[in-house]
Amino acid sequence: MTDPRTGSRWILGDKFDQVYPHLESINALWKSKWEFPASRSLYPFHNGKYEDFAPIFETLMKKGIHDGYSTEYTAEFLPTCEDLVKKADAAVAEGKKEEGKELYLRACAVYRIARFPYINSKLKEEAYSAQKKAYMKASALFEIPIEDISIPHTAGIASDEGKEVPLYVRLPKGASKSSPAPAILLMCGLDGHRPDNTTRSDEFLARGWASVIVDIPGTADCPADRRDPTSPDRLWTSILDWMQARGTFDMKRVIAWGLSAGGHNAIRAAHTHADRLAGSVGQGAGTHHFFSRAWLEKAKDHEYPWTALPALTAKFGYPNEEAFLDNAQKDFSLIELGIVNKPSTRLLLINGTHDGLMPIEDSMLMMEYGSTKEARFFTGLLHMGYPPANGSVYPWMEGVMKSVK
Repeated sequence: MTDPRTGSRWILGDKFDQVYPHLESINALWKSKWEFPASRSLYPFHNGKYEDFAPIFETLMKKGIHDGYSTEYTAEFLPTCEDLVKKADAAVAEGKKEEGKELYLRACAVYRIARFPYINSKLKEEAYSAQKKAYMKASALFEIPIEDISIPHTAGIASDEGKEVPLYVRLPKGASKSSPAPAILLMCGLDGHRPDNTTRSDEFLARGWASVIVDIPGTADCPADRRDPTSPDRLWTSILDWMQARGTFDMKRVIAWGLSAGGHNAIRAAHTHADRLAGSVGQGAGTHHFFSRAWLEKAKDHEYPWTALPALTAKFGYPNEEAFLDNAQKDFSLIELGIVNKPSTRLLLINGTHDGLMPIEDSMLMMEYGSTKEARFFTGLLHMGYPPANGSVYPWMEGVMKSVK
């Protein structure tokens, strides 16, 4: 239970060796971890209603369906999703736009949990596709809708997994080539994808900022080669080149924000694209220790809803879990690859000190390399530093935007 680099005890302490109790069964997951946030519409149940989820989990418990990776799990959610979409369609047809919007977003929340913890089957792919369709119906009812567009992956190479990059783009009122808007390049996570970020894009609009939301390599429909640690660099180049050519973004004021697994990408981009980003936020990021066998063999049984190894193995493109455990650190560590020795743009590292998935040591370690970093850690809090973390991210971003001349 020690940091292999320093021999010091992990800040997570005794929890490092624990198998978290919610992993025992679907009953334990619902009762000890998910029922409370579902009752408060908190992550990952944001925009959802408890009444939509409670009957589904009662059925899962009754049937003994414990594996979230399974199609049996996903199938139990879909009738509720489809019913909510039908009700939303009917409400909109009757001119009840606010009611329809709420129902579409409720459907999206159920689709989200249906495709958790990782899109690893045709049925989960279909759930994600249906979520995106429902989300675009909701977006059409926003005061400022979201553009669902695909751009050419101009920096891509033959080994990448696609030739187009799907994006969600939202511009504040008045943004134009003569009045370009500052922008946030939002890099999603392992299980949170483009349709899951309404609140964030609302926050950006309230500050006069645009948002460009993208899924990261190895997740959803991202076209970047998941096994190539340099593929994100090509992805950001394609996106930033497109933003520059479009002309409605203030390219001097672009900040990247990476969430969870996306935090790794934001920290890498802060170094590889330092001259194109005004700043970058790595929230809940894994950078070095996270990729080690010593950490992962324990972290797989921590706070992720189900054991994390199947999702991580697939996300990073390994044929099996042993190959992932043996090779991930040398293949993806930002220290092993020398990325952190490069100059970086302004970089904020943020997380909870008791993150059981991405060790807080991975954020602290960034302070020992390259350019001076900034950080905000939350003692005793879990992955991402929720709930207070965003209250530190937005003011930091505001400061960065104001500092650019």
